[in-house]
Amino acid sequence: MSVFVIAEAGANHNRDFKQAISLIDAAKAAGADAVKFQTYTSETLYSRNTPDFAGYRDINKLIKDIELPREWQKHLKFYCDEVDIEFMSTPFDEKAVDELVALGVKRLKISGFESTDPRFVRMVASAGLPIIVSAGIGSNILSINNIISWIKLEQKDPDITILHCNNAYPTPERDINLSRIDNIKHCYPEVKVGLSDHTEGILASPLAVAKGATCIEKHYTLSKSLPGPDHAFALEPNELLEMVRLIRSTENMCKDTDSPLTESESRFSKAMRSVVASGKIKKGDRFSLSNTTTKRPFLPGNVHASGYYKLIGKIAEKDFEEDDFIPGGNTL
Repeated sequence: MSVFVIAEAGANHNRDFKQAISLIDAAKAAGADAVKFQTYTSETLYSRNTPDFAGYRDINKLIKDIELPREWQKHLKFYCDEVDIEFMSTPFDEKAVDELVALGVKRLKISGFESTDPRFVRMVASAGLPIIVSAGIGSNILSINNIISWIKLEQKDPDITILHCNNAYPTPERDINLSRIDNIKHCYPEVKVGLSDHTEGILASPLAVAKGATCIEKHYTLSKSLPGPDHAFALEPNELLEMVRLIRSTENMCKDTDSPLTESESRFSKAMRSVVASGKIKKGDRFSLSNTTTKRPFLPGNVHASGYYKLIGKIAEKDFEEDDFIPGGNTL
């Protein structure tokens, strides 16, 4: 299965519809599988009594200023369908879930902060769609177990993707802890595992794919210089394009096949060794360690070097001169 790449537009539309359309175009051009927005209102996201925190003096006003106009959603979904990229949006309240389900989205996403809330997780899971969950702030194996358990209360056989996630924006490299992907895969083999990447730059996501991540979520913007809280640490279109390219290259490099001989190696197969006579061998003689050796090249229809000891003791059916190949059809 190909790695599912989510280009996280989030709030980087800046409440400009044309900018939102341009974000979809950029995600499509980069080769992402989906573009994701966020559906919330300040009234249902934060209490009116929220004190100042994280450097924001009035968080309610900030959220109000970056809300996705709800009437846009059907138009954005229609445009995504037109250009053949999946439309997604993270819901942050029950009405948002209902709206997105009515639009026909293929899956729902739960953010890292909301994934610690059993009421919210169960409400999203009750929609019955596949769920991608960013493992919450300060998450560990126990908290991930809670998330999975809450979903299973609402769905009998859920399709779950757990995204390892550090909820710092941006995440320092020292804190990304990609080894957590190995832990989740080991403890919960029934779920798919990915990365919600909040680091700056493009290195972490391909590394996560090398560790077995099957879903990558990454914030992007049209320009880091645009106003708003999420532009500065997001990728610009050329960076998103390069990240997706590296993810696809990493996928190809990490593929495992049962074939001992790859397509690219096949033309070099003659550089292997065959069994040859090391001196004269007469018909009726037995092949021995003293009258045979191995040399390049390997030619189909002759005994491959790997069959050397199986040949020893058998009787020659014709005469051989030094360096003659020993026929036998032994191949890899």
